[in-house]
Amino acid sequence: MRAIICLVLLLAAAAAPADEGALRVGSKRFTESYILGEIVAQAARAAGAPAEHRPGLGNTAILEQALANDAIDVYPEYTGTIAREILGSERDLTLAEIDARLAPRGLAVSVPLGFSDSYAIGVRGDFAREHRIAQLSDLARVAGVRYGLSHEFLGRKDGWPGLAAAYAITARPRGLDHGLAYEALAAGEVDAIDLYSTDAKIARYGIVVLADDRAYFPRYDAVLLHRRDVGSRHPRAWAAVARLAGRIDAPAMIRLNAQAEIDKRDFASIAAGFLGTKGTARGHGLMAAIFAPDFARLLAQHAALVFASLAAAIVLGVPLGIAAARERWLAQPILLAAGLVQTIPALALLAFLIPVTGTIGVRPALAALFLYALLPIVRNTHAGLLGVSPGLRDAATALGLVPRATLAYVELPLALPTLLAGVKTAAVINVGTATIAAFIGAGGFGERIAQGLALNDNVMLLAGALPAAALALGVHLLFEGLERLAVRAPRTR
Repeated sequence: MRAIICLVLLLAAAAAPADEGALRVGSKRFTESYILGEIVAQAARAAGAPAEHRPGLGNTAILEQALANDAIDVYPEYTGTIAREILGSERDLTLAEIDARLAPRGLAVSVPLGFSDSYAIGVRGDFAREHRIAQLSDLARVAGVRYGLSHEFLGRKDGWPGLAAAYAITARPRGLDHGLAYEALAAGEVDAIDLYSTDAKIARYGIVVLADDRAYFPRYDAVLLHRRDVGSRHPRAWAAVARLAGRIDAPAMIRLNAQAEIDKRDFASIAAGFLGTKGTARGHGLMAAIFAPDFARLLAQHAALVFASLAAAIVLGVPLGIAAARERWLAQPILLAAGLVQTIPALALLAFLIPVTGTIGVRPALAALFLYALLPIVRNTHAGLLGVSPGLRDAATALGLVPRATLAYVELPLALPTLLAGVKTAAVINVGTATIAAFIGAGGFGERIAQGLALNDNVMLLAGALPAAALALGVHLLFEGLERLAVRAPRTR
């Protein structure tokens, strides 16, 4: 156990940010937000200030909560989203009005970047010509339209519910990740998608952007949403970030998006190219993508999540399994409680734990992985102890051993192979589940998977999935070896 705890501490130290005073930049899980977040972080670093980018943290609600809980300092956002989704306004607000309404929350908005990126609805060119569609009211009159809309758009106040009401659309849309929507539209799987007006794929796929003839969508000017005290906490970094104001117009943003979505360049090199700073470009090909410069960091983060949560689950799970085996009336309640956690989807559990822990990132991820690891450990500890022959217990008692000594020197050693099998199962499960933790900023190989989904980039997806699978195999082999040692040990005495 001492060795495991030491390993966890070492991995946690390796995975921790190098400078706790760094400007913490967040971003949402779509191409443009990744790029803007990287530009903000690199602008601060170019001025000699420490900064870190926590990419792909999720939707508006998660990022806003991360700001409020001091888990991040700043992230790129849009005025229409702040006004409608965060502040609940029914009308467009000026930048000054938005800033005044954010002040009681300890938040502020500033640094207008120079472009607007509006929501819109797009259809294939042939579909628009066939049905003579040019604006949203035309689309509303077409029967049987198959809508494929991003999950956030489906739930936003300025998204689908209001749009459907404004245009009297009765169709039932299908939820679709934004990174996959254009390909689904081009393949004819859906007829209409939500898009951003600066998406690079609009021109590539010949998408017709329908006019919002009833002026439903507000303006979405790109700005930075941040903690109100960020300037005093990070003066040098913030002075550099503030100089980004007005530097990115709409054509420039479309070009930057195209470099990611079409040219398949990584976000760090895109940001470096825009800022004119030195950047390390990711090499081409699968092997180059896997062993990119961030490989060691992602491996350390992933392993720290797995082993730290596993160590905590062992500390609690083994005693619970012992209690379930000793007190038969406790068995079903304990196993049922541990089993219920397994029925909760990982993203749902992470979303629930964010407000419970008051932050995003490592803490809610560790809590979720700890809960998922409990059942195999509790169940196998319980099963291993029940498998010990009653005759051996009686023999130990006849030799004068008290129940605690019998447990320590007879029952647990005999149950150890079964117990280790449960720990192995929990560890392997947690390697896979830990990839989901990247969606709330906990790091690990899930970062690449999230970026691959956002870009519909199969190489990036594999660059995240293959190392995670290799780590799972390595963990499996490690515990296989420990199980064999546990089985052989009694025979060598």
